[in-house]
Amino acid sequence: MNPKCKTYNRKKMVFVFSFCFLAVLVLVGRLVKLMIFESEYYQDLAEDLHERERSIKAARGKIVDASGTVLATNRTVCTISVVHSQIKDPERVIEVLCKELELPEETVRKRVEKRSSIERVQANVEKEVGDRIREYQLEGVKIDEDFRRYYPYGSLASKVLGFTGSDNQGIIGLEVIYDEYLQGINGTILTLTDARGVEIADAGEERVEPVPGSDLYISLDYNIQLYAQQAALKALEQKQATYVSIIIMNPKNGEIYANVNVPEFDLNDPFTLNTDVDTSVLTDQEKQDLLNQMWRNQSINDTYEPGSTFKVITASAALEKGVVSLTDTFSCPGYRMVEDRRIRCHKVGGHGAETFVQGIQNSCNPVFIDVGQRVGTEDFYHYFEQFGLLSKTGVDLPGEASTIMHKVENIGAVELATISFGQSFQITPMQLATTISSIINGGTRVTPHFGVEIRDREGNVLKKLQYESREGVVSKETSDTMRFLMEKVVSEGGGKNAQIEGYRIGGKTATSQTLPRGTNKYISSFIGFAPADDPQVVGIAIIHNPQGVYYGGTIAAPVIRDIFSNILPYLGIEKEEIVSKDEDNG
Repeated sequence: MNPKCKTYNRKKMVFVFSFCFLAVLVLVGRLVKLMIFESEYYQDLAEDLHERERSIKAARGKIVDASGTVLATNRTVCTISVVHSQIKDPERVIEVLCKELELPEETVRKRVEKRSSIERVQANVEKEVGDRIREYQLEGVKIDEDFRRYYPYGSLASKVLGFTGSDNQGIIGLEVIYDEYLQGINGTILTLTDARGVEIADAGEERVEPVPGSDLYISLDYNIQLYAQQAALKALEQKQATYVSIIIMNPKNGEIYANVNVPEFDLNDPFTLNTDVDTSVLTDQEKQDLLNQMWRNQSINDTYEPGSTFKVITASAALEKGVVSLTDTFSCPGYRMVEDRRIRCHKVGGHGAETFVQGIQNSCNPVFIDVGQRVGTEDFYHYFEQFGLLSKTGVDLPGEASTIMHKVENIGAVELATISFGQSFQITPMQLATTISSIINGGTRVTPHFGVEIRDREGNVLKKLQYESREGVVSKETSDTMRFLMEKVVSEGGGKNAQIEGYRIGGKTATSQTLPRGTNKYISSFIGFAPADDPQVVGIAIIHNPQGVYYGGTIAAPVIRDIFSNILPYLGIEKEEIVSKDEDNG
């Protein structure tokens, strides 16, 4: 043989051998990797191919009011699913599910015939329906029990409590704010199947039990909420208003006893509009916009011009600065000229000469324009900050709106004048109630709140909820004076319709126009508290766009009077013998 051929063949053999050797090394390396380093991964993957997992919803924690009444709880419901590989008689399954679930045949057939490990047909099925389906003993049909949120009182406090979605998580209200405590931990049901996906009869089920959520105890009181809602609905109907908002709270610690925003909505059916709007002609986005509006808590999510109720804050700022005394006199000709603007008083002919006390009793705009000028722009803005008006209240509900206020450099003489009597800026009702609480409680800025405690299912306290407070908002002297002045408003001034025999009531009325002005739409309001010398409760009522008579002292003050008449005895606040001025002098 040619030596060159021998050499060539030898090289060829070496190459082939080397190639095979390397190939074997690569294969061995791959096997080592698979069998040693990645064995656990592929074992899990193999098990996954023969395991079917179904979720068990955890029972969500209850929401319990101050009296122990359960406002949010759970009802047992069923989730109906099908396992394609286990169905023996698909037509019978389709027939039964269509009948019992009241679903179209096309919908059910699509899910029954879908080749998946498990296919959900319908969730949140009433337990009675699930039990009926179970009695058919249909192979391949799974009925798992879980929970659906249930609100025993329907629409009561709907915009406070909020509701949950199909995943059992909070969407709005307290349900979303305290979701981490309420939601619990879901469990699972694990079953083994053969290569065809059919459950292995003797393998049994492996269950990981769910962990129920904790219970939320709140300051809201069912009875006070009910009284307030009845009063709001009465005002809404009588005045044909757009909506009515009411807040009842403890001015000393910020606990909210009631928060009503009528019309409310059905918490057990939150995706159905509470109006007569024909949703069939709406786009999905248009319907969602209407739902978002329906769910809004106007006391917290919306701002408005407070009008004359804000004169309480102007007066407090002036007393704090020491630029006004109760005996100071003013003159009201029915208007005040500020630069080139004639700003009118609500009394066209004017109030004439009046003291500062009479000015607040009469809710006289010219008096408060003068007081605002005495405070001055820089200091007025400082008091806005000191009173907490430029910060959110921190209430434990989502979507709190901020105060809408001019920048200090943009506040001219006209702006200062209008701010002084509650116009040209906007705040939330919750902000106003909180700020006035700090003025009448001795000067402590409290955080308004609903949440009090988190407890387990046995009632053991897991966590006491804490809230910030800040002292020194106003001096004790200013607080004492403001309580005196606001009691005068009710006993002798524009708030007379809030009087209750046997109780000393303080308060302030307001009537303001909605924006844009000139549309003849008004907001009527009244904020009151009792007892006037040691306030235990403060309440604010706001009536949006009332028809006919729209003065706050005429239509809003009686709303708070009616609520206080019911809740003051309920809160253990006893009547006292009130000696009139004439009797005292006699």
